[in-house]
Formats: sequence, structure tokens, C-alpha cells
Amino acid sequence: MASTLTPILSKFWDDPRSWTLETYARHDGYKALDKALGMAPAAIIQAVKDSSLRGRGGAGFPTGMKWSFMAPPDGGARYLVVNADESEPGTCKDIPLMMANPHVLIEGVAISSFAIGCEHAFIYLRGEVVHVYRRLLRAVEEAYAAGHLGDDVHGTGVNLHITVHAGAGAYICGEETALLDSLEGRRGQPRSKPPFPGAQGLYARPTSVNNVESIASVPGIILEGVDWFTGMGTEKSTGFGIFSLSGHVRNPGQFEAPLGITLRELLEMAGGMRDPDKAIKFWTPGGSSTPLFTAEHLDVPLDFESVGAAGSMLGTRALQIFDETTCVVRAVDRWTDFYKHESCGKCTPCREGTWWLKQILGRLEQGEGSEEDLDKLLDICDNILGRSFCALGDGATSPITSSIQYFRDEYVAHLTHGGCPFDRHASTLFAKDEKESVTA
Repeated sequence: MASTLTPILSKFWDDPRSWTLETYARHDGYKALDKALGMAPAAIIQAVKDSSLRGRGGAGFPTGMKWSFMAPPDGGARYLVVNADESEPGTCKDIPLMMANPHVLIEGVAISSFAIGCEHAFIYLRGEVVHVYRRLLRAVEEAYAAGHLGDDVHGTGVNLHITVHAGAGAYICGEETALLDSLEGRRGQPRSKPPFPGAQGLYARPTSVNNVESIASVPGIILEGVDWFTGMGTEKSTGFGIFSLSGHVRNPGQFEAPLGITLRELLEMAGGMRDPDKAIKFWTPGGSSTPLFTAEHLDVPLDFESVGAAGSMLGTRALQIFDETTCVVRAVDRWTDFYKHESCGKCTPCREGTWWLKQILGRLEQGEGSEEDLDKLLDICDNILGRSFCALGDGATSPITSSIQYFRDEYVAHLTHGGCPFDRHASTLFAKDEKESVTA
């Protein structure tokens, strides 16, 4: 099992000016674009397919296959849209990547656009991260000035243009068709499918929507070769990924490692739990929308197949770590509050279901209600899962069903105790007396 980090996208994040074109050029920046422009577009797509690069946005769909599913060229416009609307609780890999190394994304966009026949690509960024928006805009300016973007790129006659678009801040716009509606100036809500974006996406033209990390991984595949990429990870989950550790760990942060590494190994690299006397209680393998794992899953390889077989999803590799001081009911209640708020309201199961989930969880967290409410929660989750318009509803059910599966006794304890039996200050990063002195 792989146990070492693989600094690739994060190789020079600690450089004093890592985000500049000058720094990127010192680390072979845009050499992959030069190489790609000398290849046939079909050869680039085949290389990405052969690498078995799977989408890094959560679903894990093969990137090259997604490109090949686009409708064949008909002389009209074709689009690449980068989904940079990162906003799920705990997910925090794309924002630091764009902040520290925006040019690897821009080079990836240029190569990917050339491969699929796109002359105008879009990066859809979450509007609240203004600092990242400005940094991306500046990086695009640098790329244009250096001739890496624009008309007749590198003297090849190829036209490559990028527009960085800031959304208005809606979690639903992380769903690819809601993103496209928002990009077109409409309210962000998921579209009926089919038609899929590959046939009719942005402006009803063939479109590929890909995650930031997926596109940023393309330059390495082209420059270093398919074998280099497949030499990392596992047989079916090749390559590397950014694992975001947060919560009750001594050194939270981004850890770029081969897929298939375990949380036990990552925890060791992160310095262990914040308090070695407090055991890990539960954690998310792929963000708050994935079923919870517990200490018994510490050695599950963090790849798509292994995590799926263990009952969860690899998702965005947002590893939120909670020790035994944490009330799982309170944590799930807070996540559910988020999904209720962010439901776009288009479909009944999600619009009504997330509201009722929040009402019931809120009562239980206060020690009100009855044990029958647990079965009611599971029944509502069953009526949302697979019946909502998009994956937001499904994600809202995951922490609830898994927490009841592993911690049903803790839910019941809230009822018998008449409220939460946990000291909520104990789960914060500050000791109770320190917190009181700050708020005094």
C-alpha cells in the first residue's frame, strides 16, 4: 500500500510566489501544452482514457470517456466548463489549488479544450472567494500576455480563450446542469436529463463539465506519460489526489497522495489526533454528503472501489475527523441545516424532505420527540434517496442514515438524557476555560 506523499499539483505551493507564471515556468509550466499542440486531438483524448483518470469532483466518472461521449463536431461551438463551485462542508481542495497554482489549471484547460475542439472555455468559480477570483483573473491575463492563450497559440493556428465567471454563491450550482443554467444567466437549478451536457450543454451546444482537479491533472499526464500516471494509485483508481484533513487532527491540511492510501497512514502524516487520549469516533471519507465511517474503517484503502465496497463514497476526499468528544447528532443536525438551506426547491422530495429532516433532527438534538422519530427519519431518507432531481437530496440523507446505523444508541441517549449529553465546548479546538476568557 502506498504510504508516501506525491507532491505534484502541490509541488511548489510553498514557493513565496507560487501563483505567478514565472514560478510555474520554472517548474516546466506550459511544456505540456507545447507537446499537446503537436499531437492530434484524438491522441490526447486517448491518452487521458488510457490513464484511467477519474473525475476528481466526487462521482469518479472517467474523464477521457466523458470527453468522448460529446456529440461529434458539426462545425458549431463546443465548450469546456470547469466546475470550481466548491462549497460542500469539509471540501477544501480546489480553492487552495487555484490559489497556490492557478496556472496548472489554465494549462489543463488549454490542453483539454484543444482535445475536444473547444475554442472558448469557462471556469465557473464560487463568487464568495473573491481572492481566488482575482488570482485566477490575473493568471489568465499572464497566460494571454505570454501567448499561451488567445488566437494562434504558440504559432499553431489554434485559438484558445478562457472566461473566468463568478457565480452568486449557491451550492446547487455544483451540479453540472444547474451550473450551466447559472452560467447562461438563469436561476441555478438542475435540468431534466436527457439531453445530457455532452449533447446539449452550454447554449445548447456539446459541453464537457469537469472538476478543477481533474483538468489540473491533464498536463502531467501529457508531459510525463500515461505510465507515469498509472504507476500511482490502484489498478482501477489510478493516479494521485489531494486529501483534505480537517477537524480533530494535530496538523490539518492538504495531503497529496496516491489513491489507495489509508486514513491511518494520513493521520500519522498529520501528527495524529489533536489529543492522543481521545480516540477517533467518526469521519467522512468524501465530505459531508457521504456516509460516515468509524474507527473500524481506518485501514480501508481510499480509492473509489474500496470505499464503495465499505459502504460510503470517496467523493472529494474531504476527510473530516471527529474524536469522542463530538456529538454525532449535533454534527449531523448542522450538516442537515446546510442541505435544507441549499435545496433549490425544484423537486418535492428534496424541498420538503430536507425541511422535515431538519425539524426532526433539531427536536432530537434538544432531547425532544421519541425513538419513533428515528424510524421516521429513515423513512423520509428512503423517500428522498434516488427520487430527487439531483444528488443534493441523496447527499443530505447519507450522514443521517449512516449515523443512525452506527450511533443509534447516541440518538436514544438524547431522549433519555433530556438533551445533548455532550459538553459542546469539549469538541471545539479551544479548551473550555480558554473559550470563556475569549468571550468574556
